[in-house]
Amino acid sequence: MPLQHLYKPSDNGEALFYTWFTAMHTRVDIAIHGPHDEARLVSLTQDIASELQRLEHIGNFFDPTSELSLVNRLASAQPTPVSPELYHILEACLAFHARTQGYFDVTVHSTPHTPHTIHGIRLQPETHTVRFEQPGTCINLSGFLKGYALDSLRPLLHEAGIRHALVNLGNSSILALGNHPSGEGWKLGHDLVLSDQCLTTSGNETAPQQHIINPQTGQSVTGKRQIRVITPQGVWGEVCSTALFACPDEHRPALIEALRPELISCHQDTIE
Repeated sequence: MPLQHLYKPSDNGEALFYTWFTAMHTRVDIAIHGPHDEARLVSLTQDIASELQRLEHIGNFFDPTSELSLVNRLASAQPTPVSPELYHILEACLAFHARTQGYFDVTVHSTPHTPHTIHGIRLQPETHTVRFEQPGTCINLSGFLKGYALDSLRPLLHEAGIRHALVNLGNSSILALGNHPSGEGWKLGHDLVLSDQCLTTSGNETAPQQHIINPQTGQSVTGKRQIRVITPQGVWGEVCSTALFACPDEHRPALIEALRPELISCHQDTIE
């Protein structure tokens, strides 16, 4: 996979490495600094791109060849075997649904969908199979997979000896490790500084964009606004931001408290 990058060494033995490429239907930007060799960092970037590609092949809702798409086609008719990793992901999504009071729901794009559709997913641990009790059920991991990807990339960075890095998946899912070359943490925007944390954003950037659905009502969430959350783990960021954006304003304070301590902070912004 050809990747573009910049490498700038300094006199003190440190270097700044920046690379960018496309994965998961978005732009990926990675900045790394430290005493690292250019060739080694290029190889690491290849490993990162390959890992993102692997995760897409497991959980991409829109790819008909993905493992998830196979489950969506077959599981209403018969118990469908899945890989241990996808089985673990589905177990986690069911647990997150309960933890978020039902506002994180990976079955929300089912036809038909009700608040009870997700309870018709049957996981069989002995055989690692999935079955849908309700015809028309489908699972969409779009509000989960990028955060899961950040958590999968963190061990790759640590194993390569990377202590200071910023991994940005489309400006909506960001992992910050250590510090920026010029200061403590990584400054994101005007008001946020992250170190060994994740920033996740869910929202509507334009009025026509209404891609997040309230699972309790089946209605798209409207309005030009966004929810930004800071969490220790990427997957929790995706879950929290999606659930909090889907949640009505009057219920959000209680849900925020229910999601702590995994949820460090929550910011709601109106987009002008």
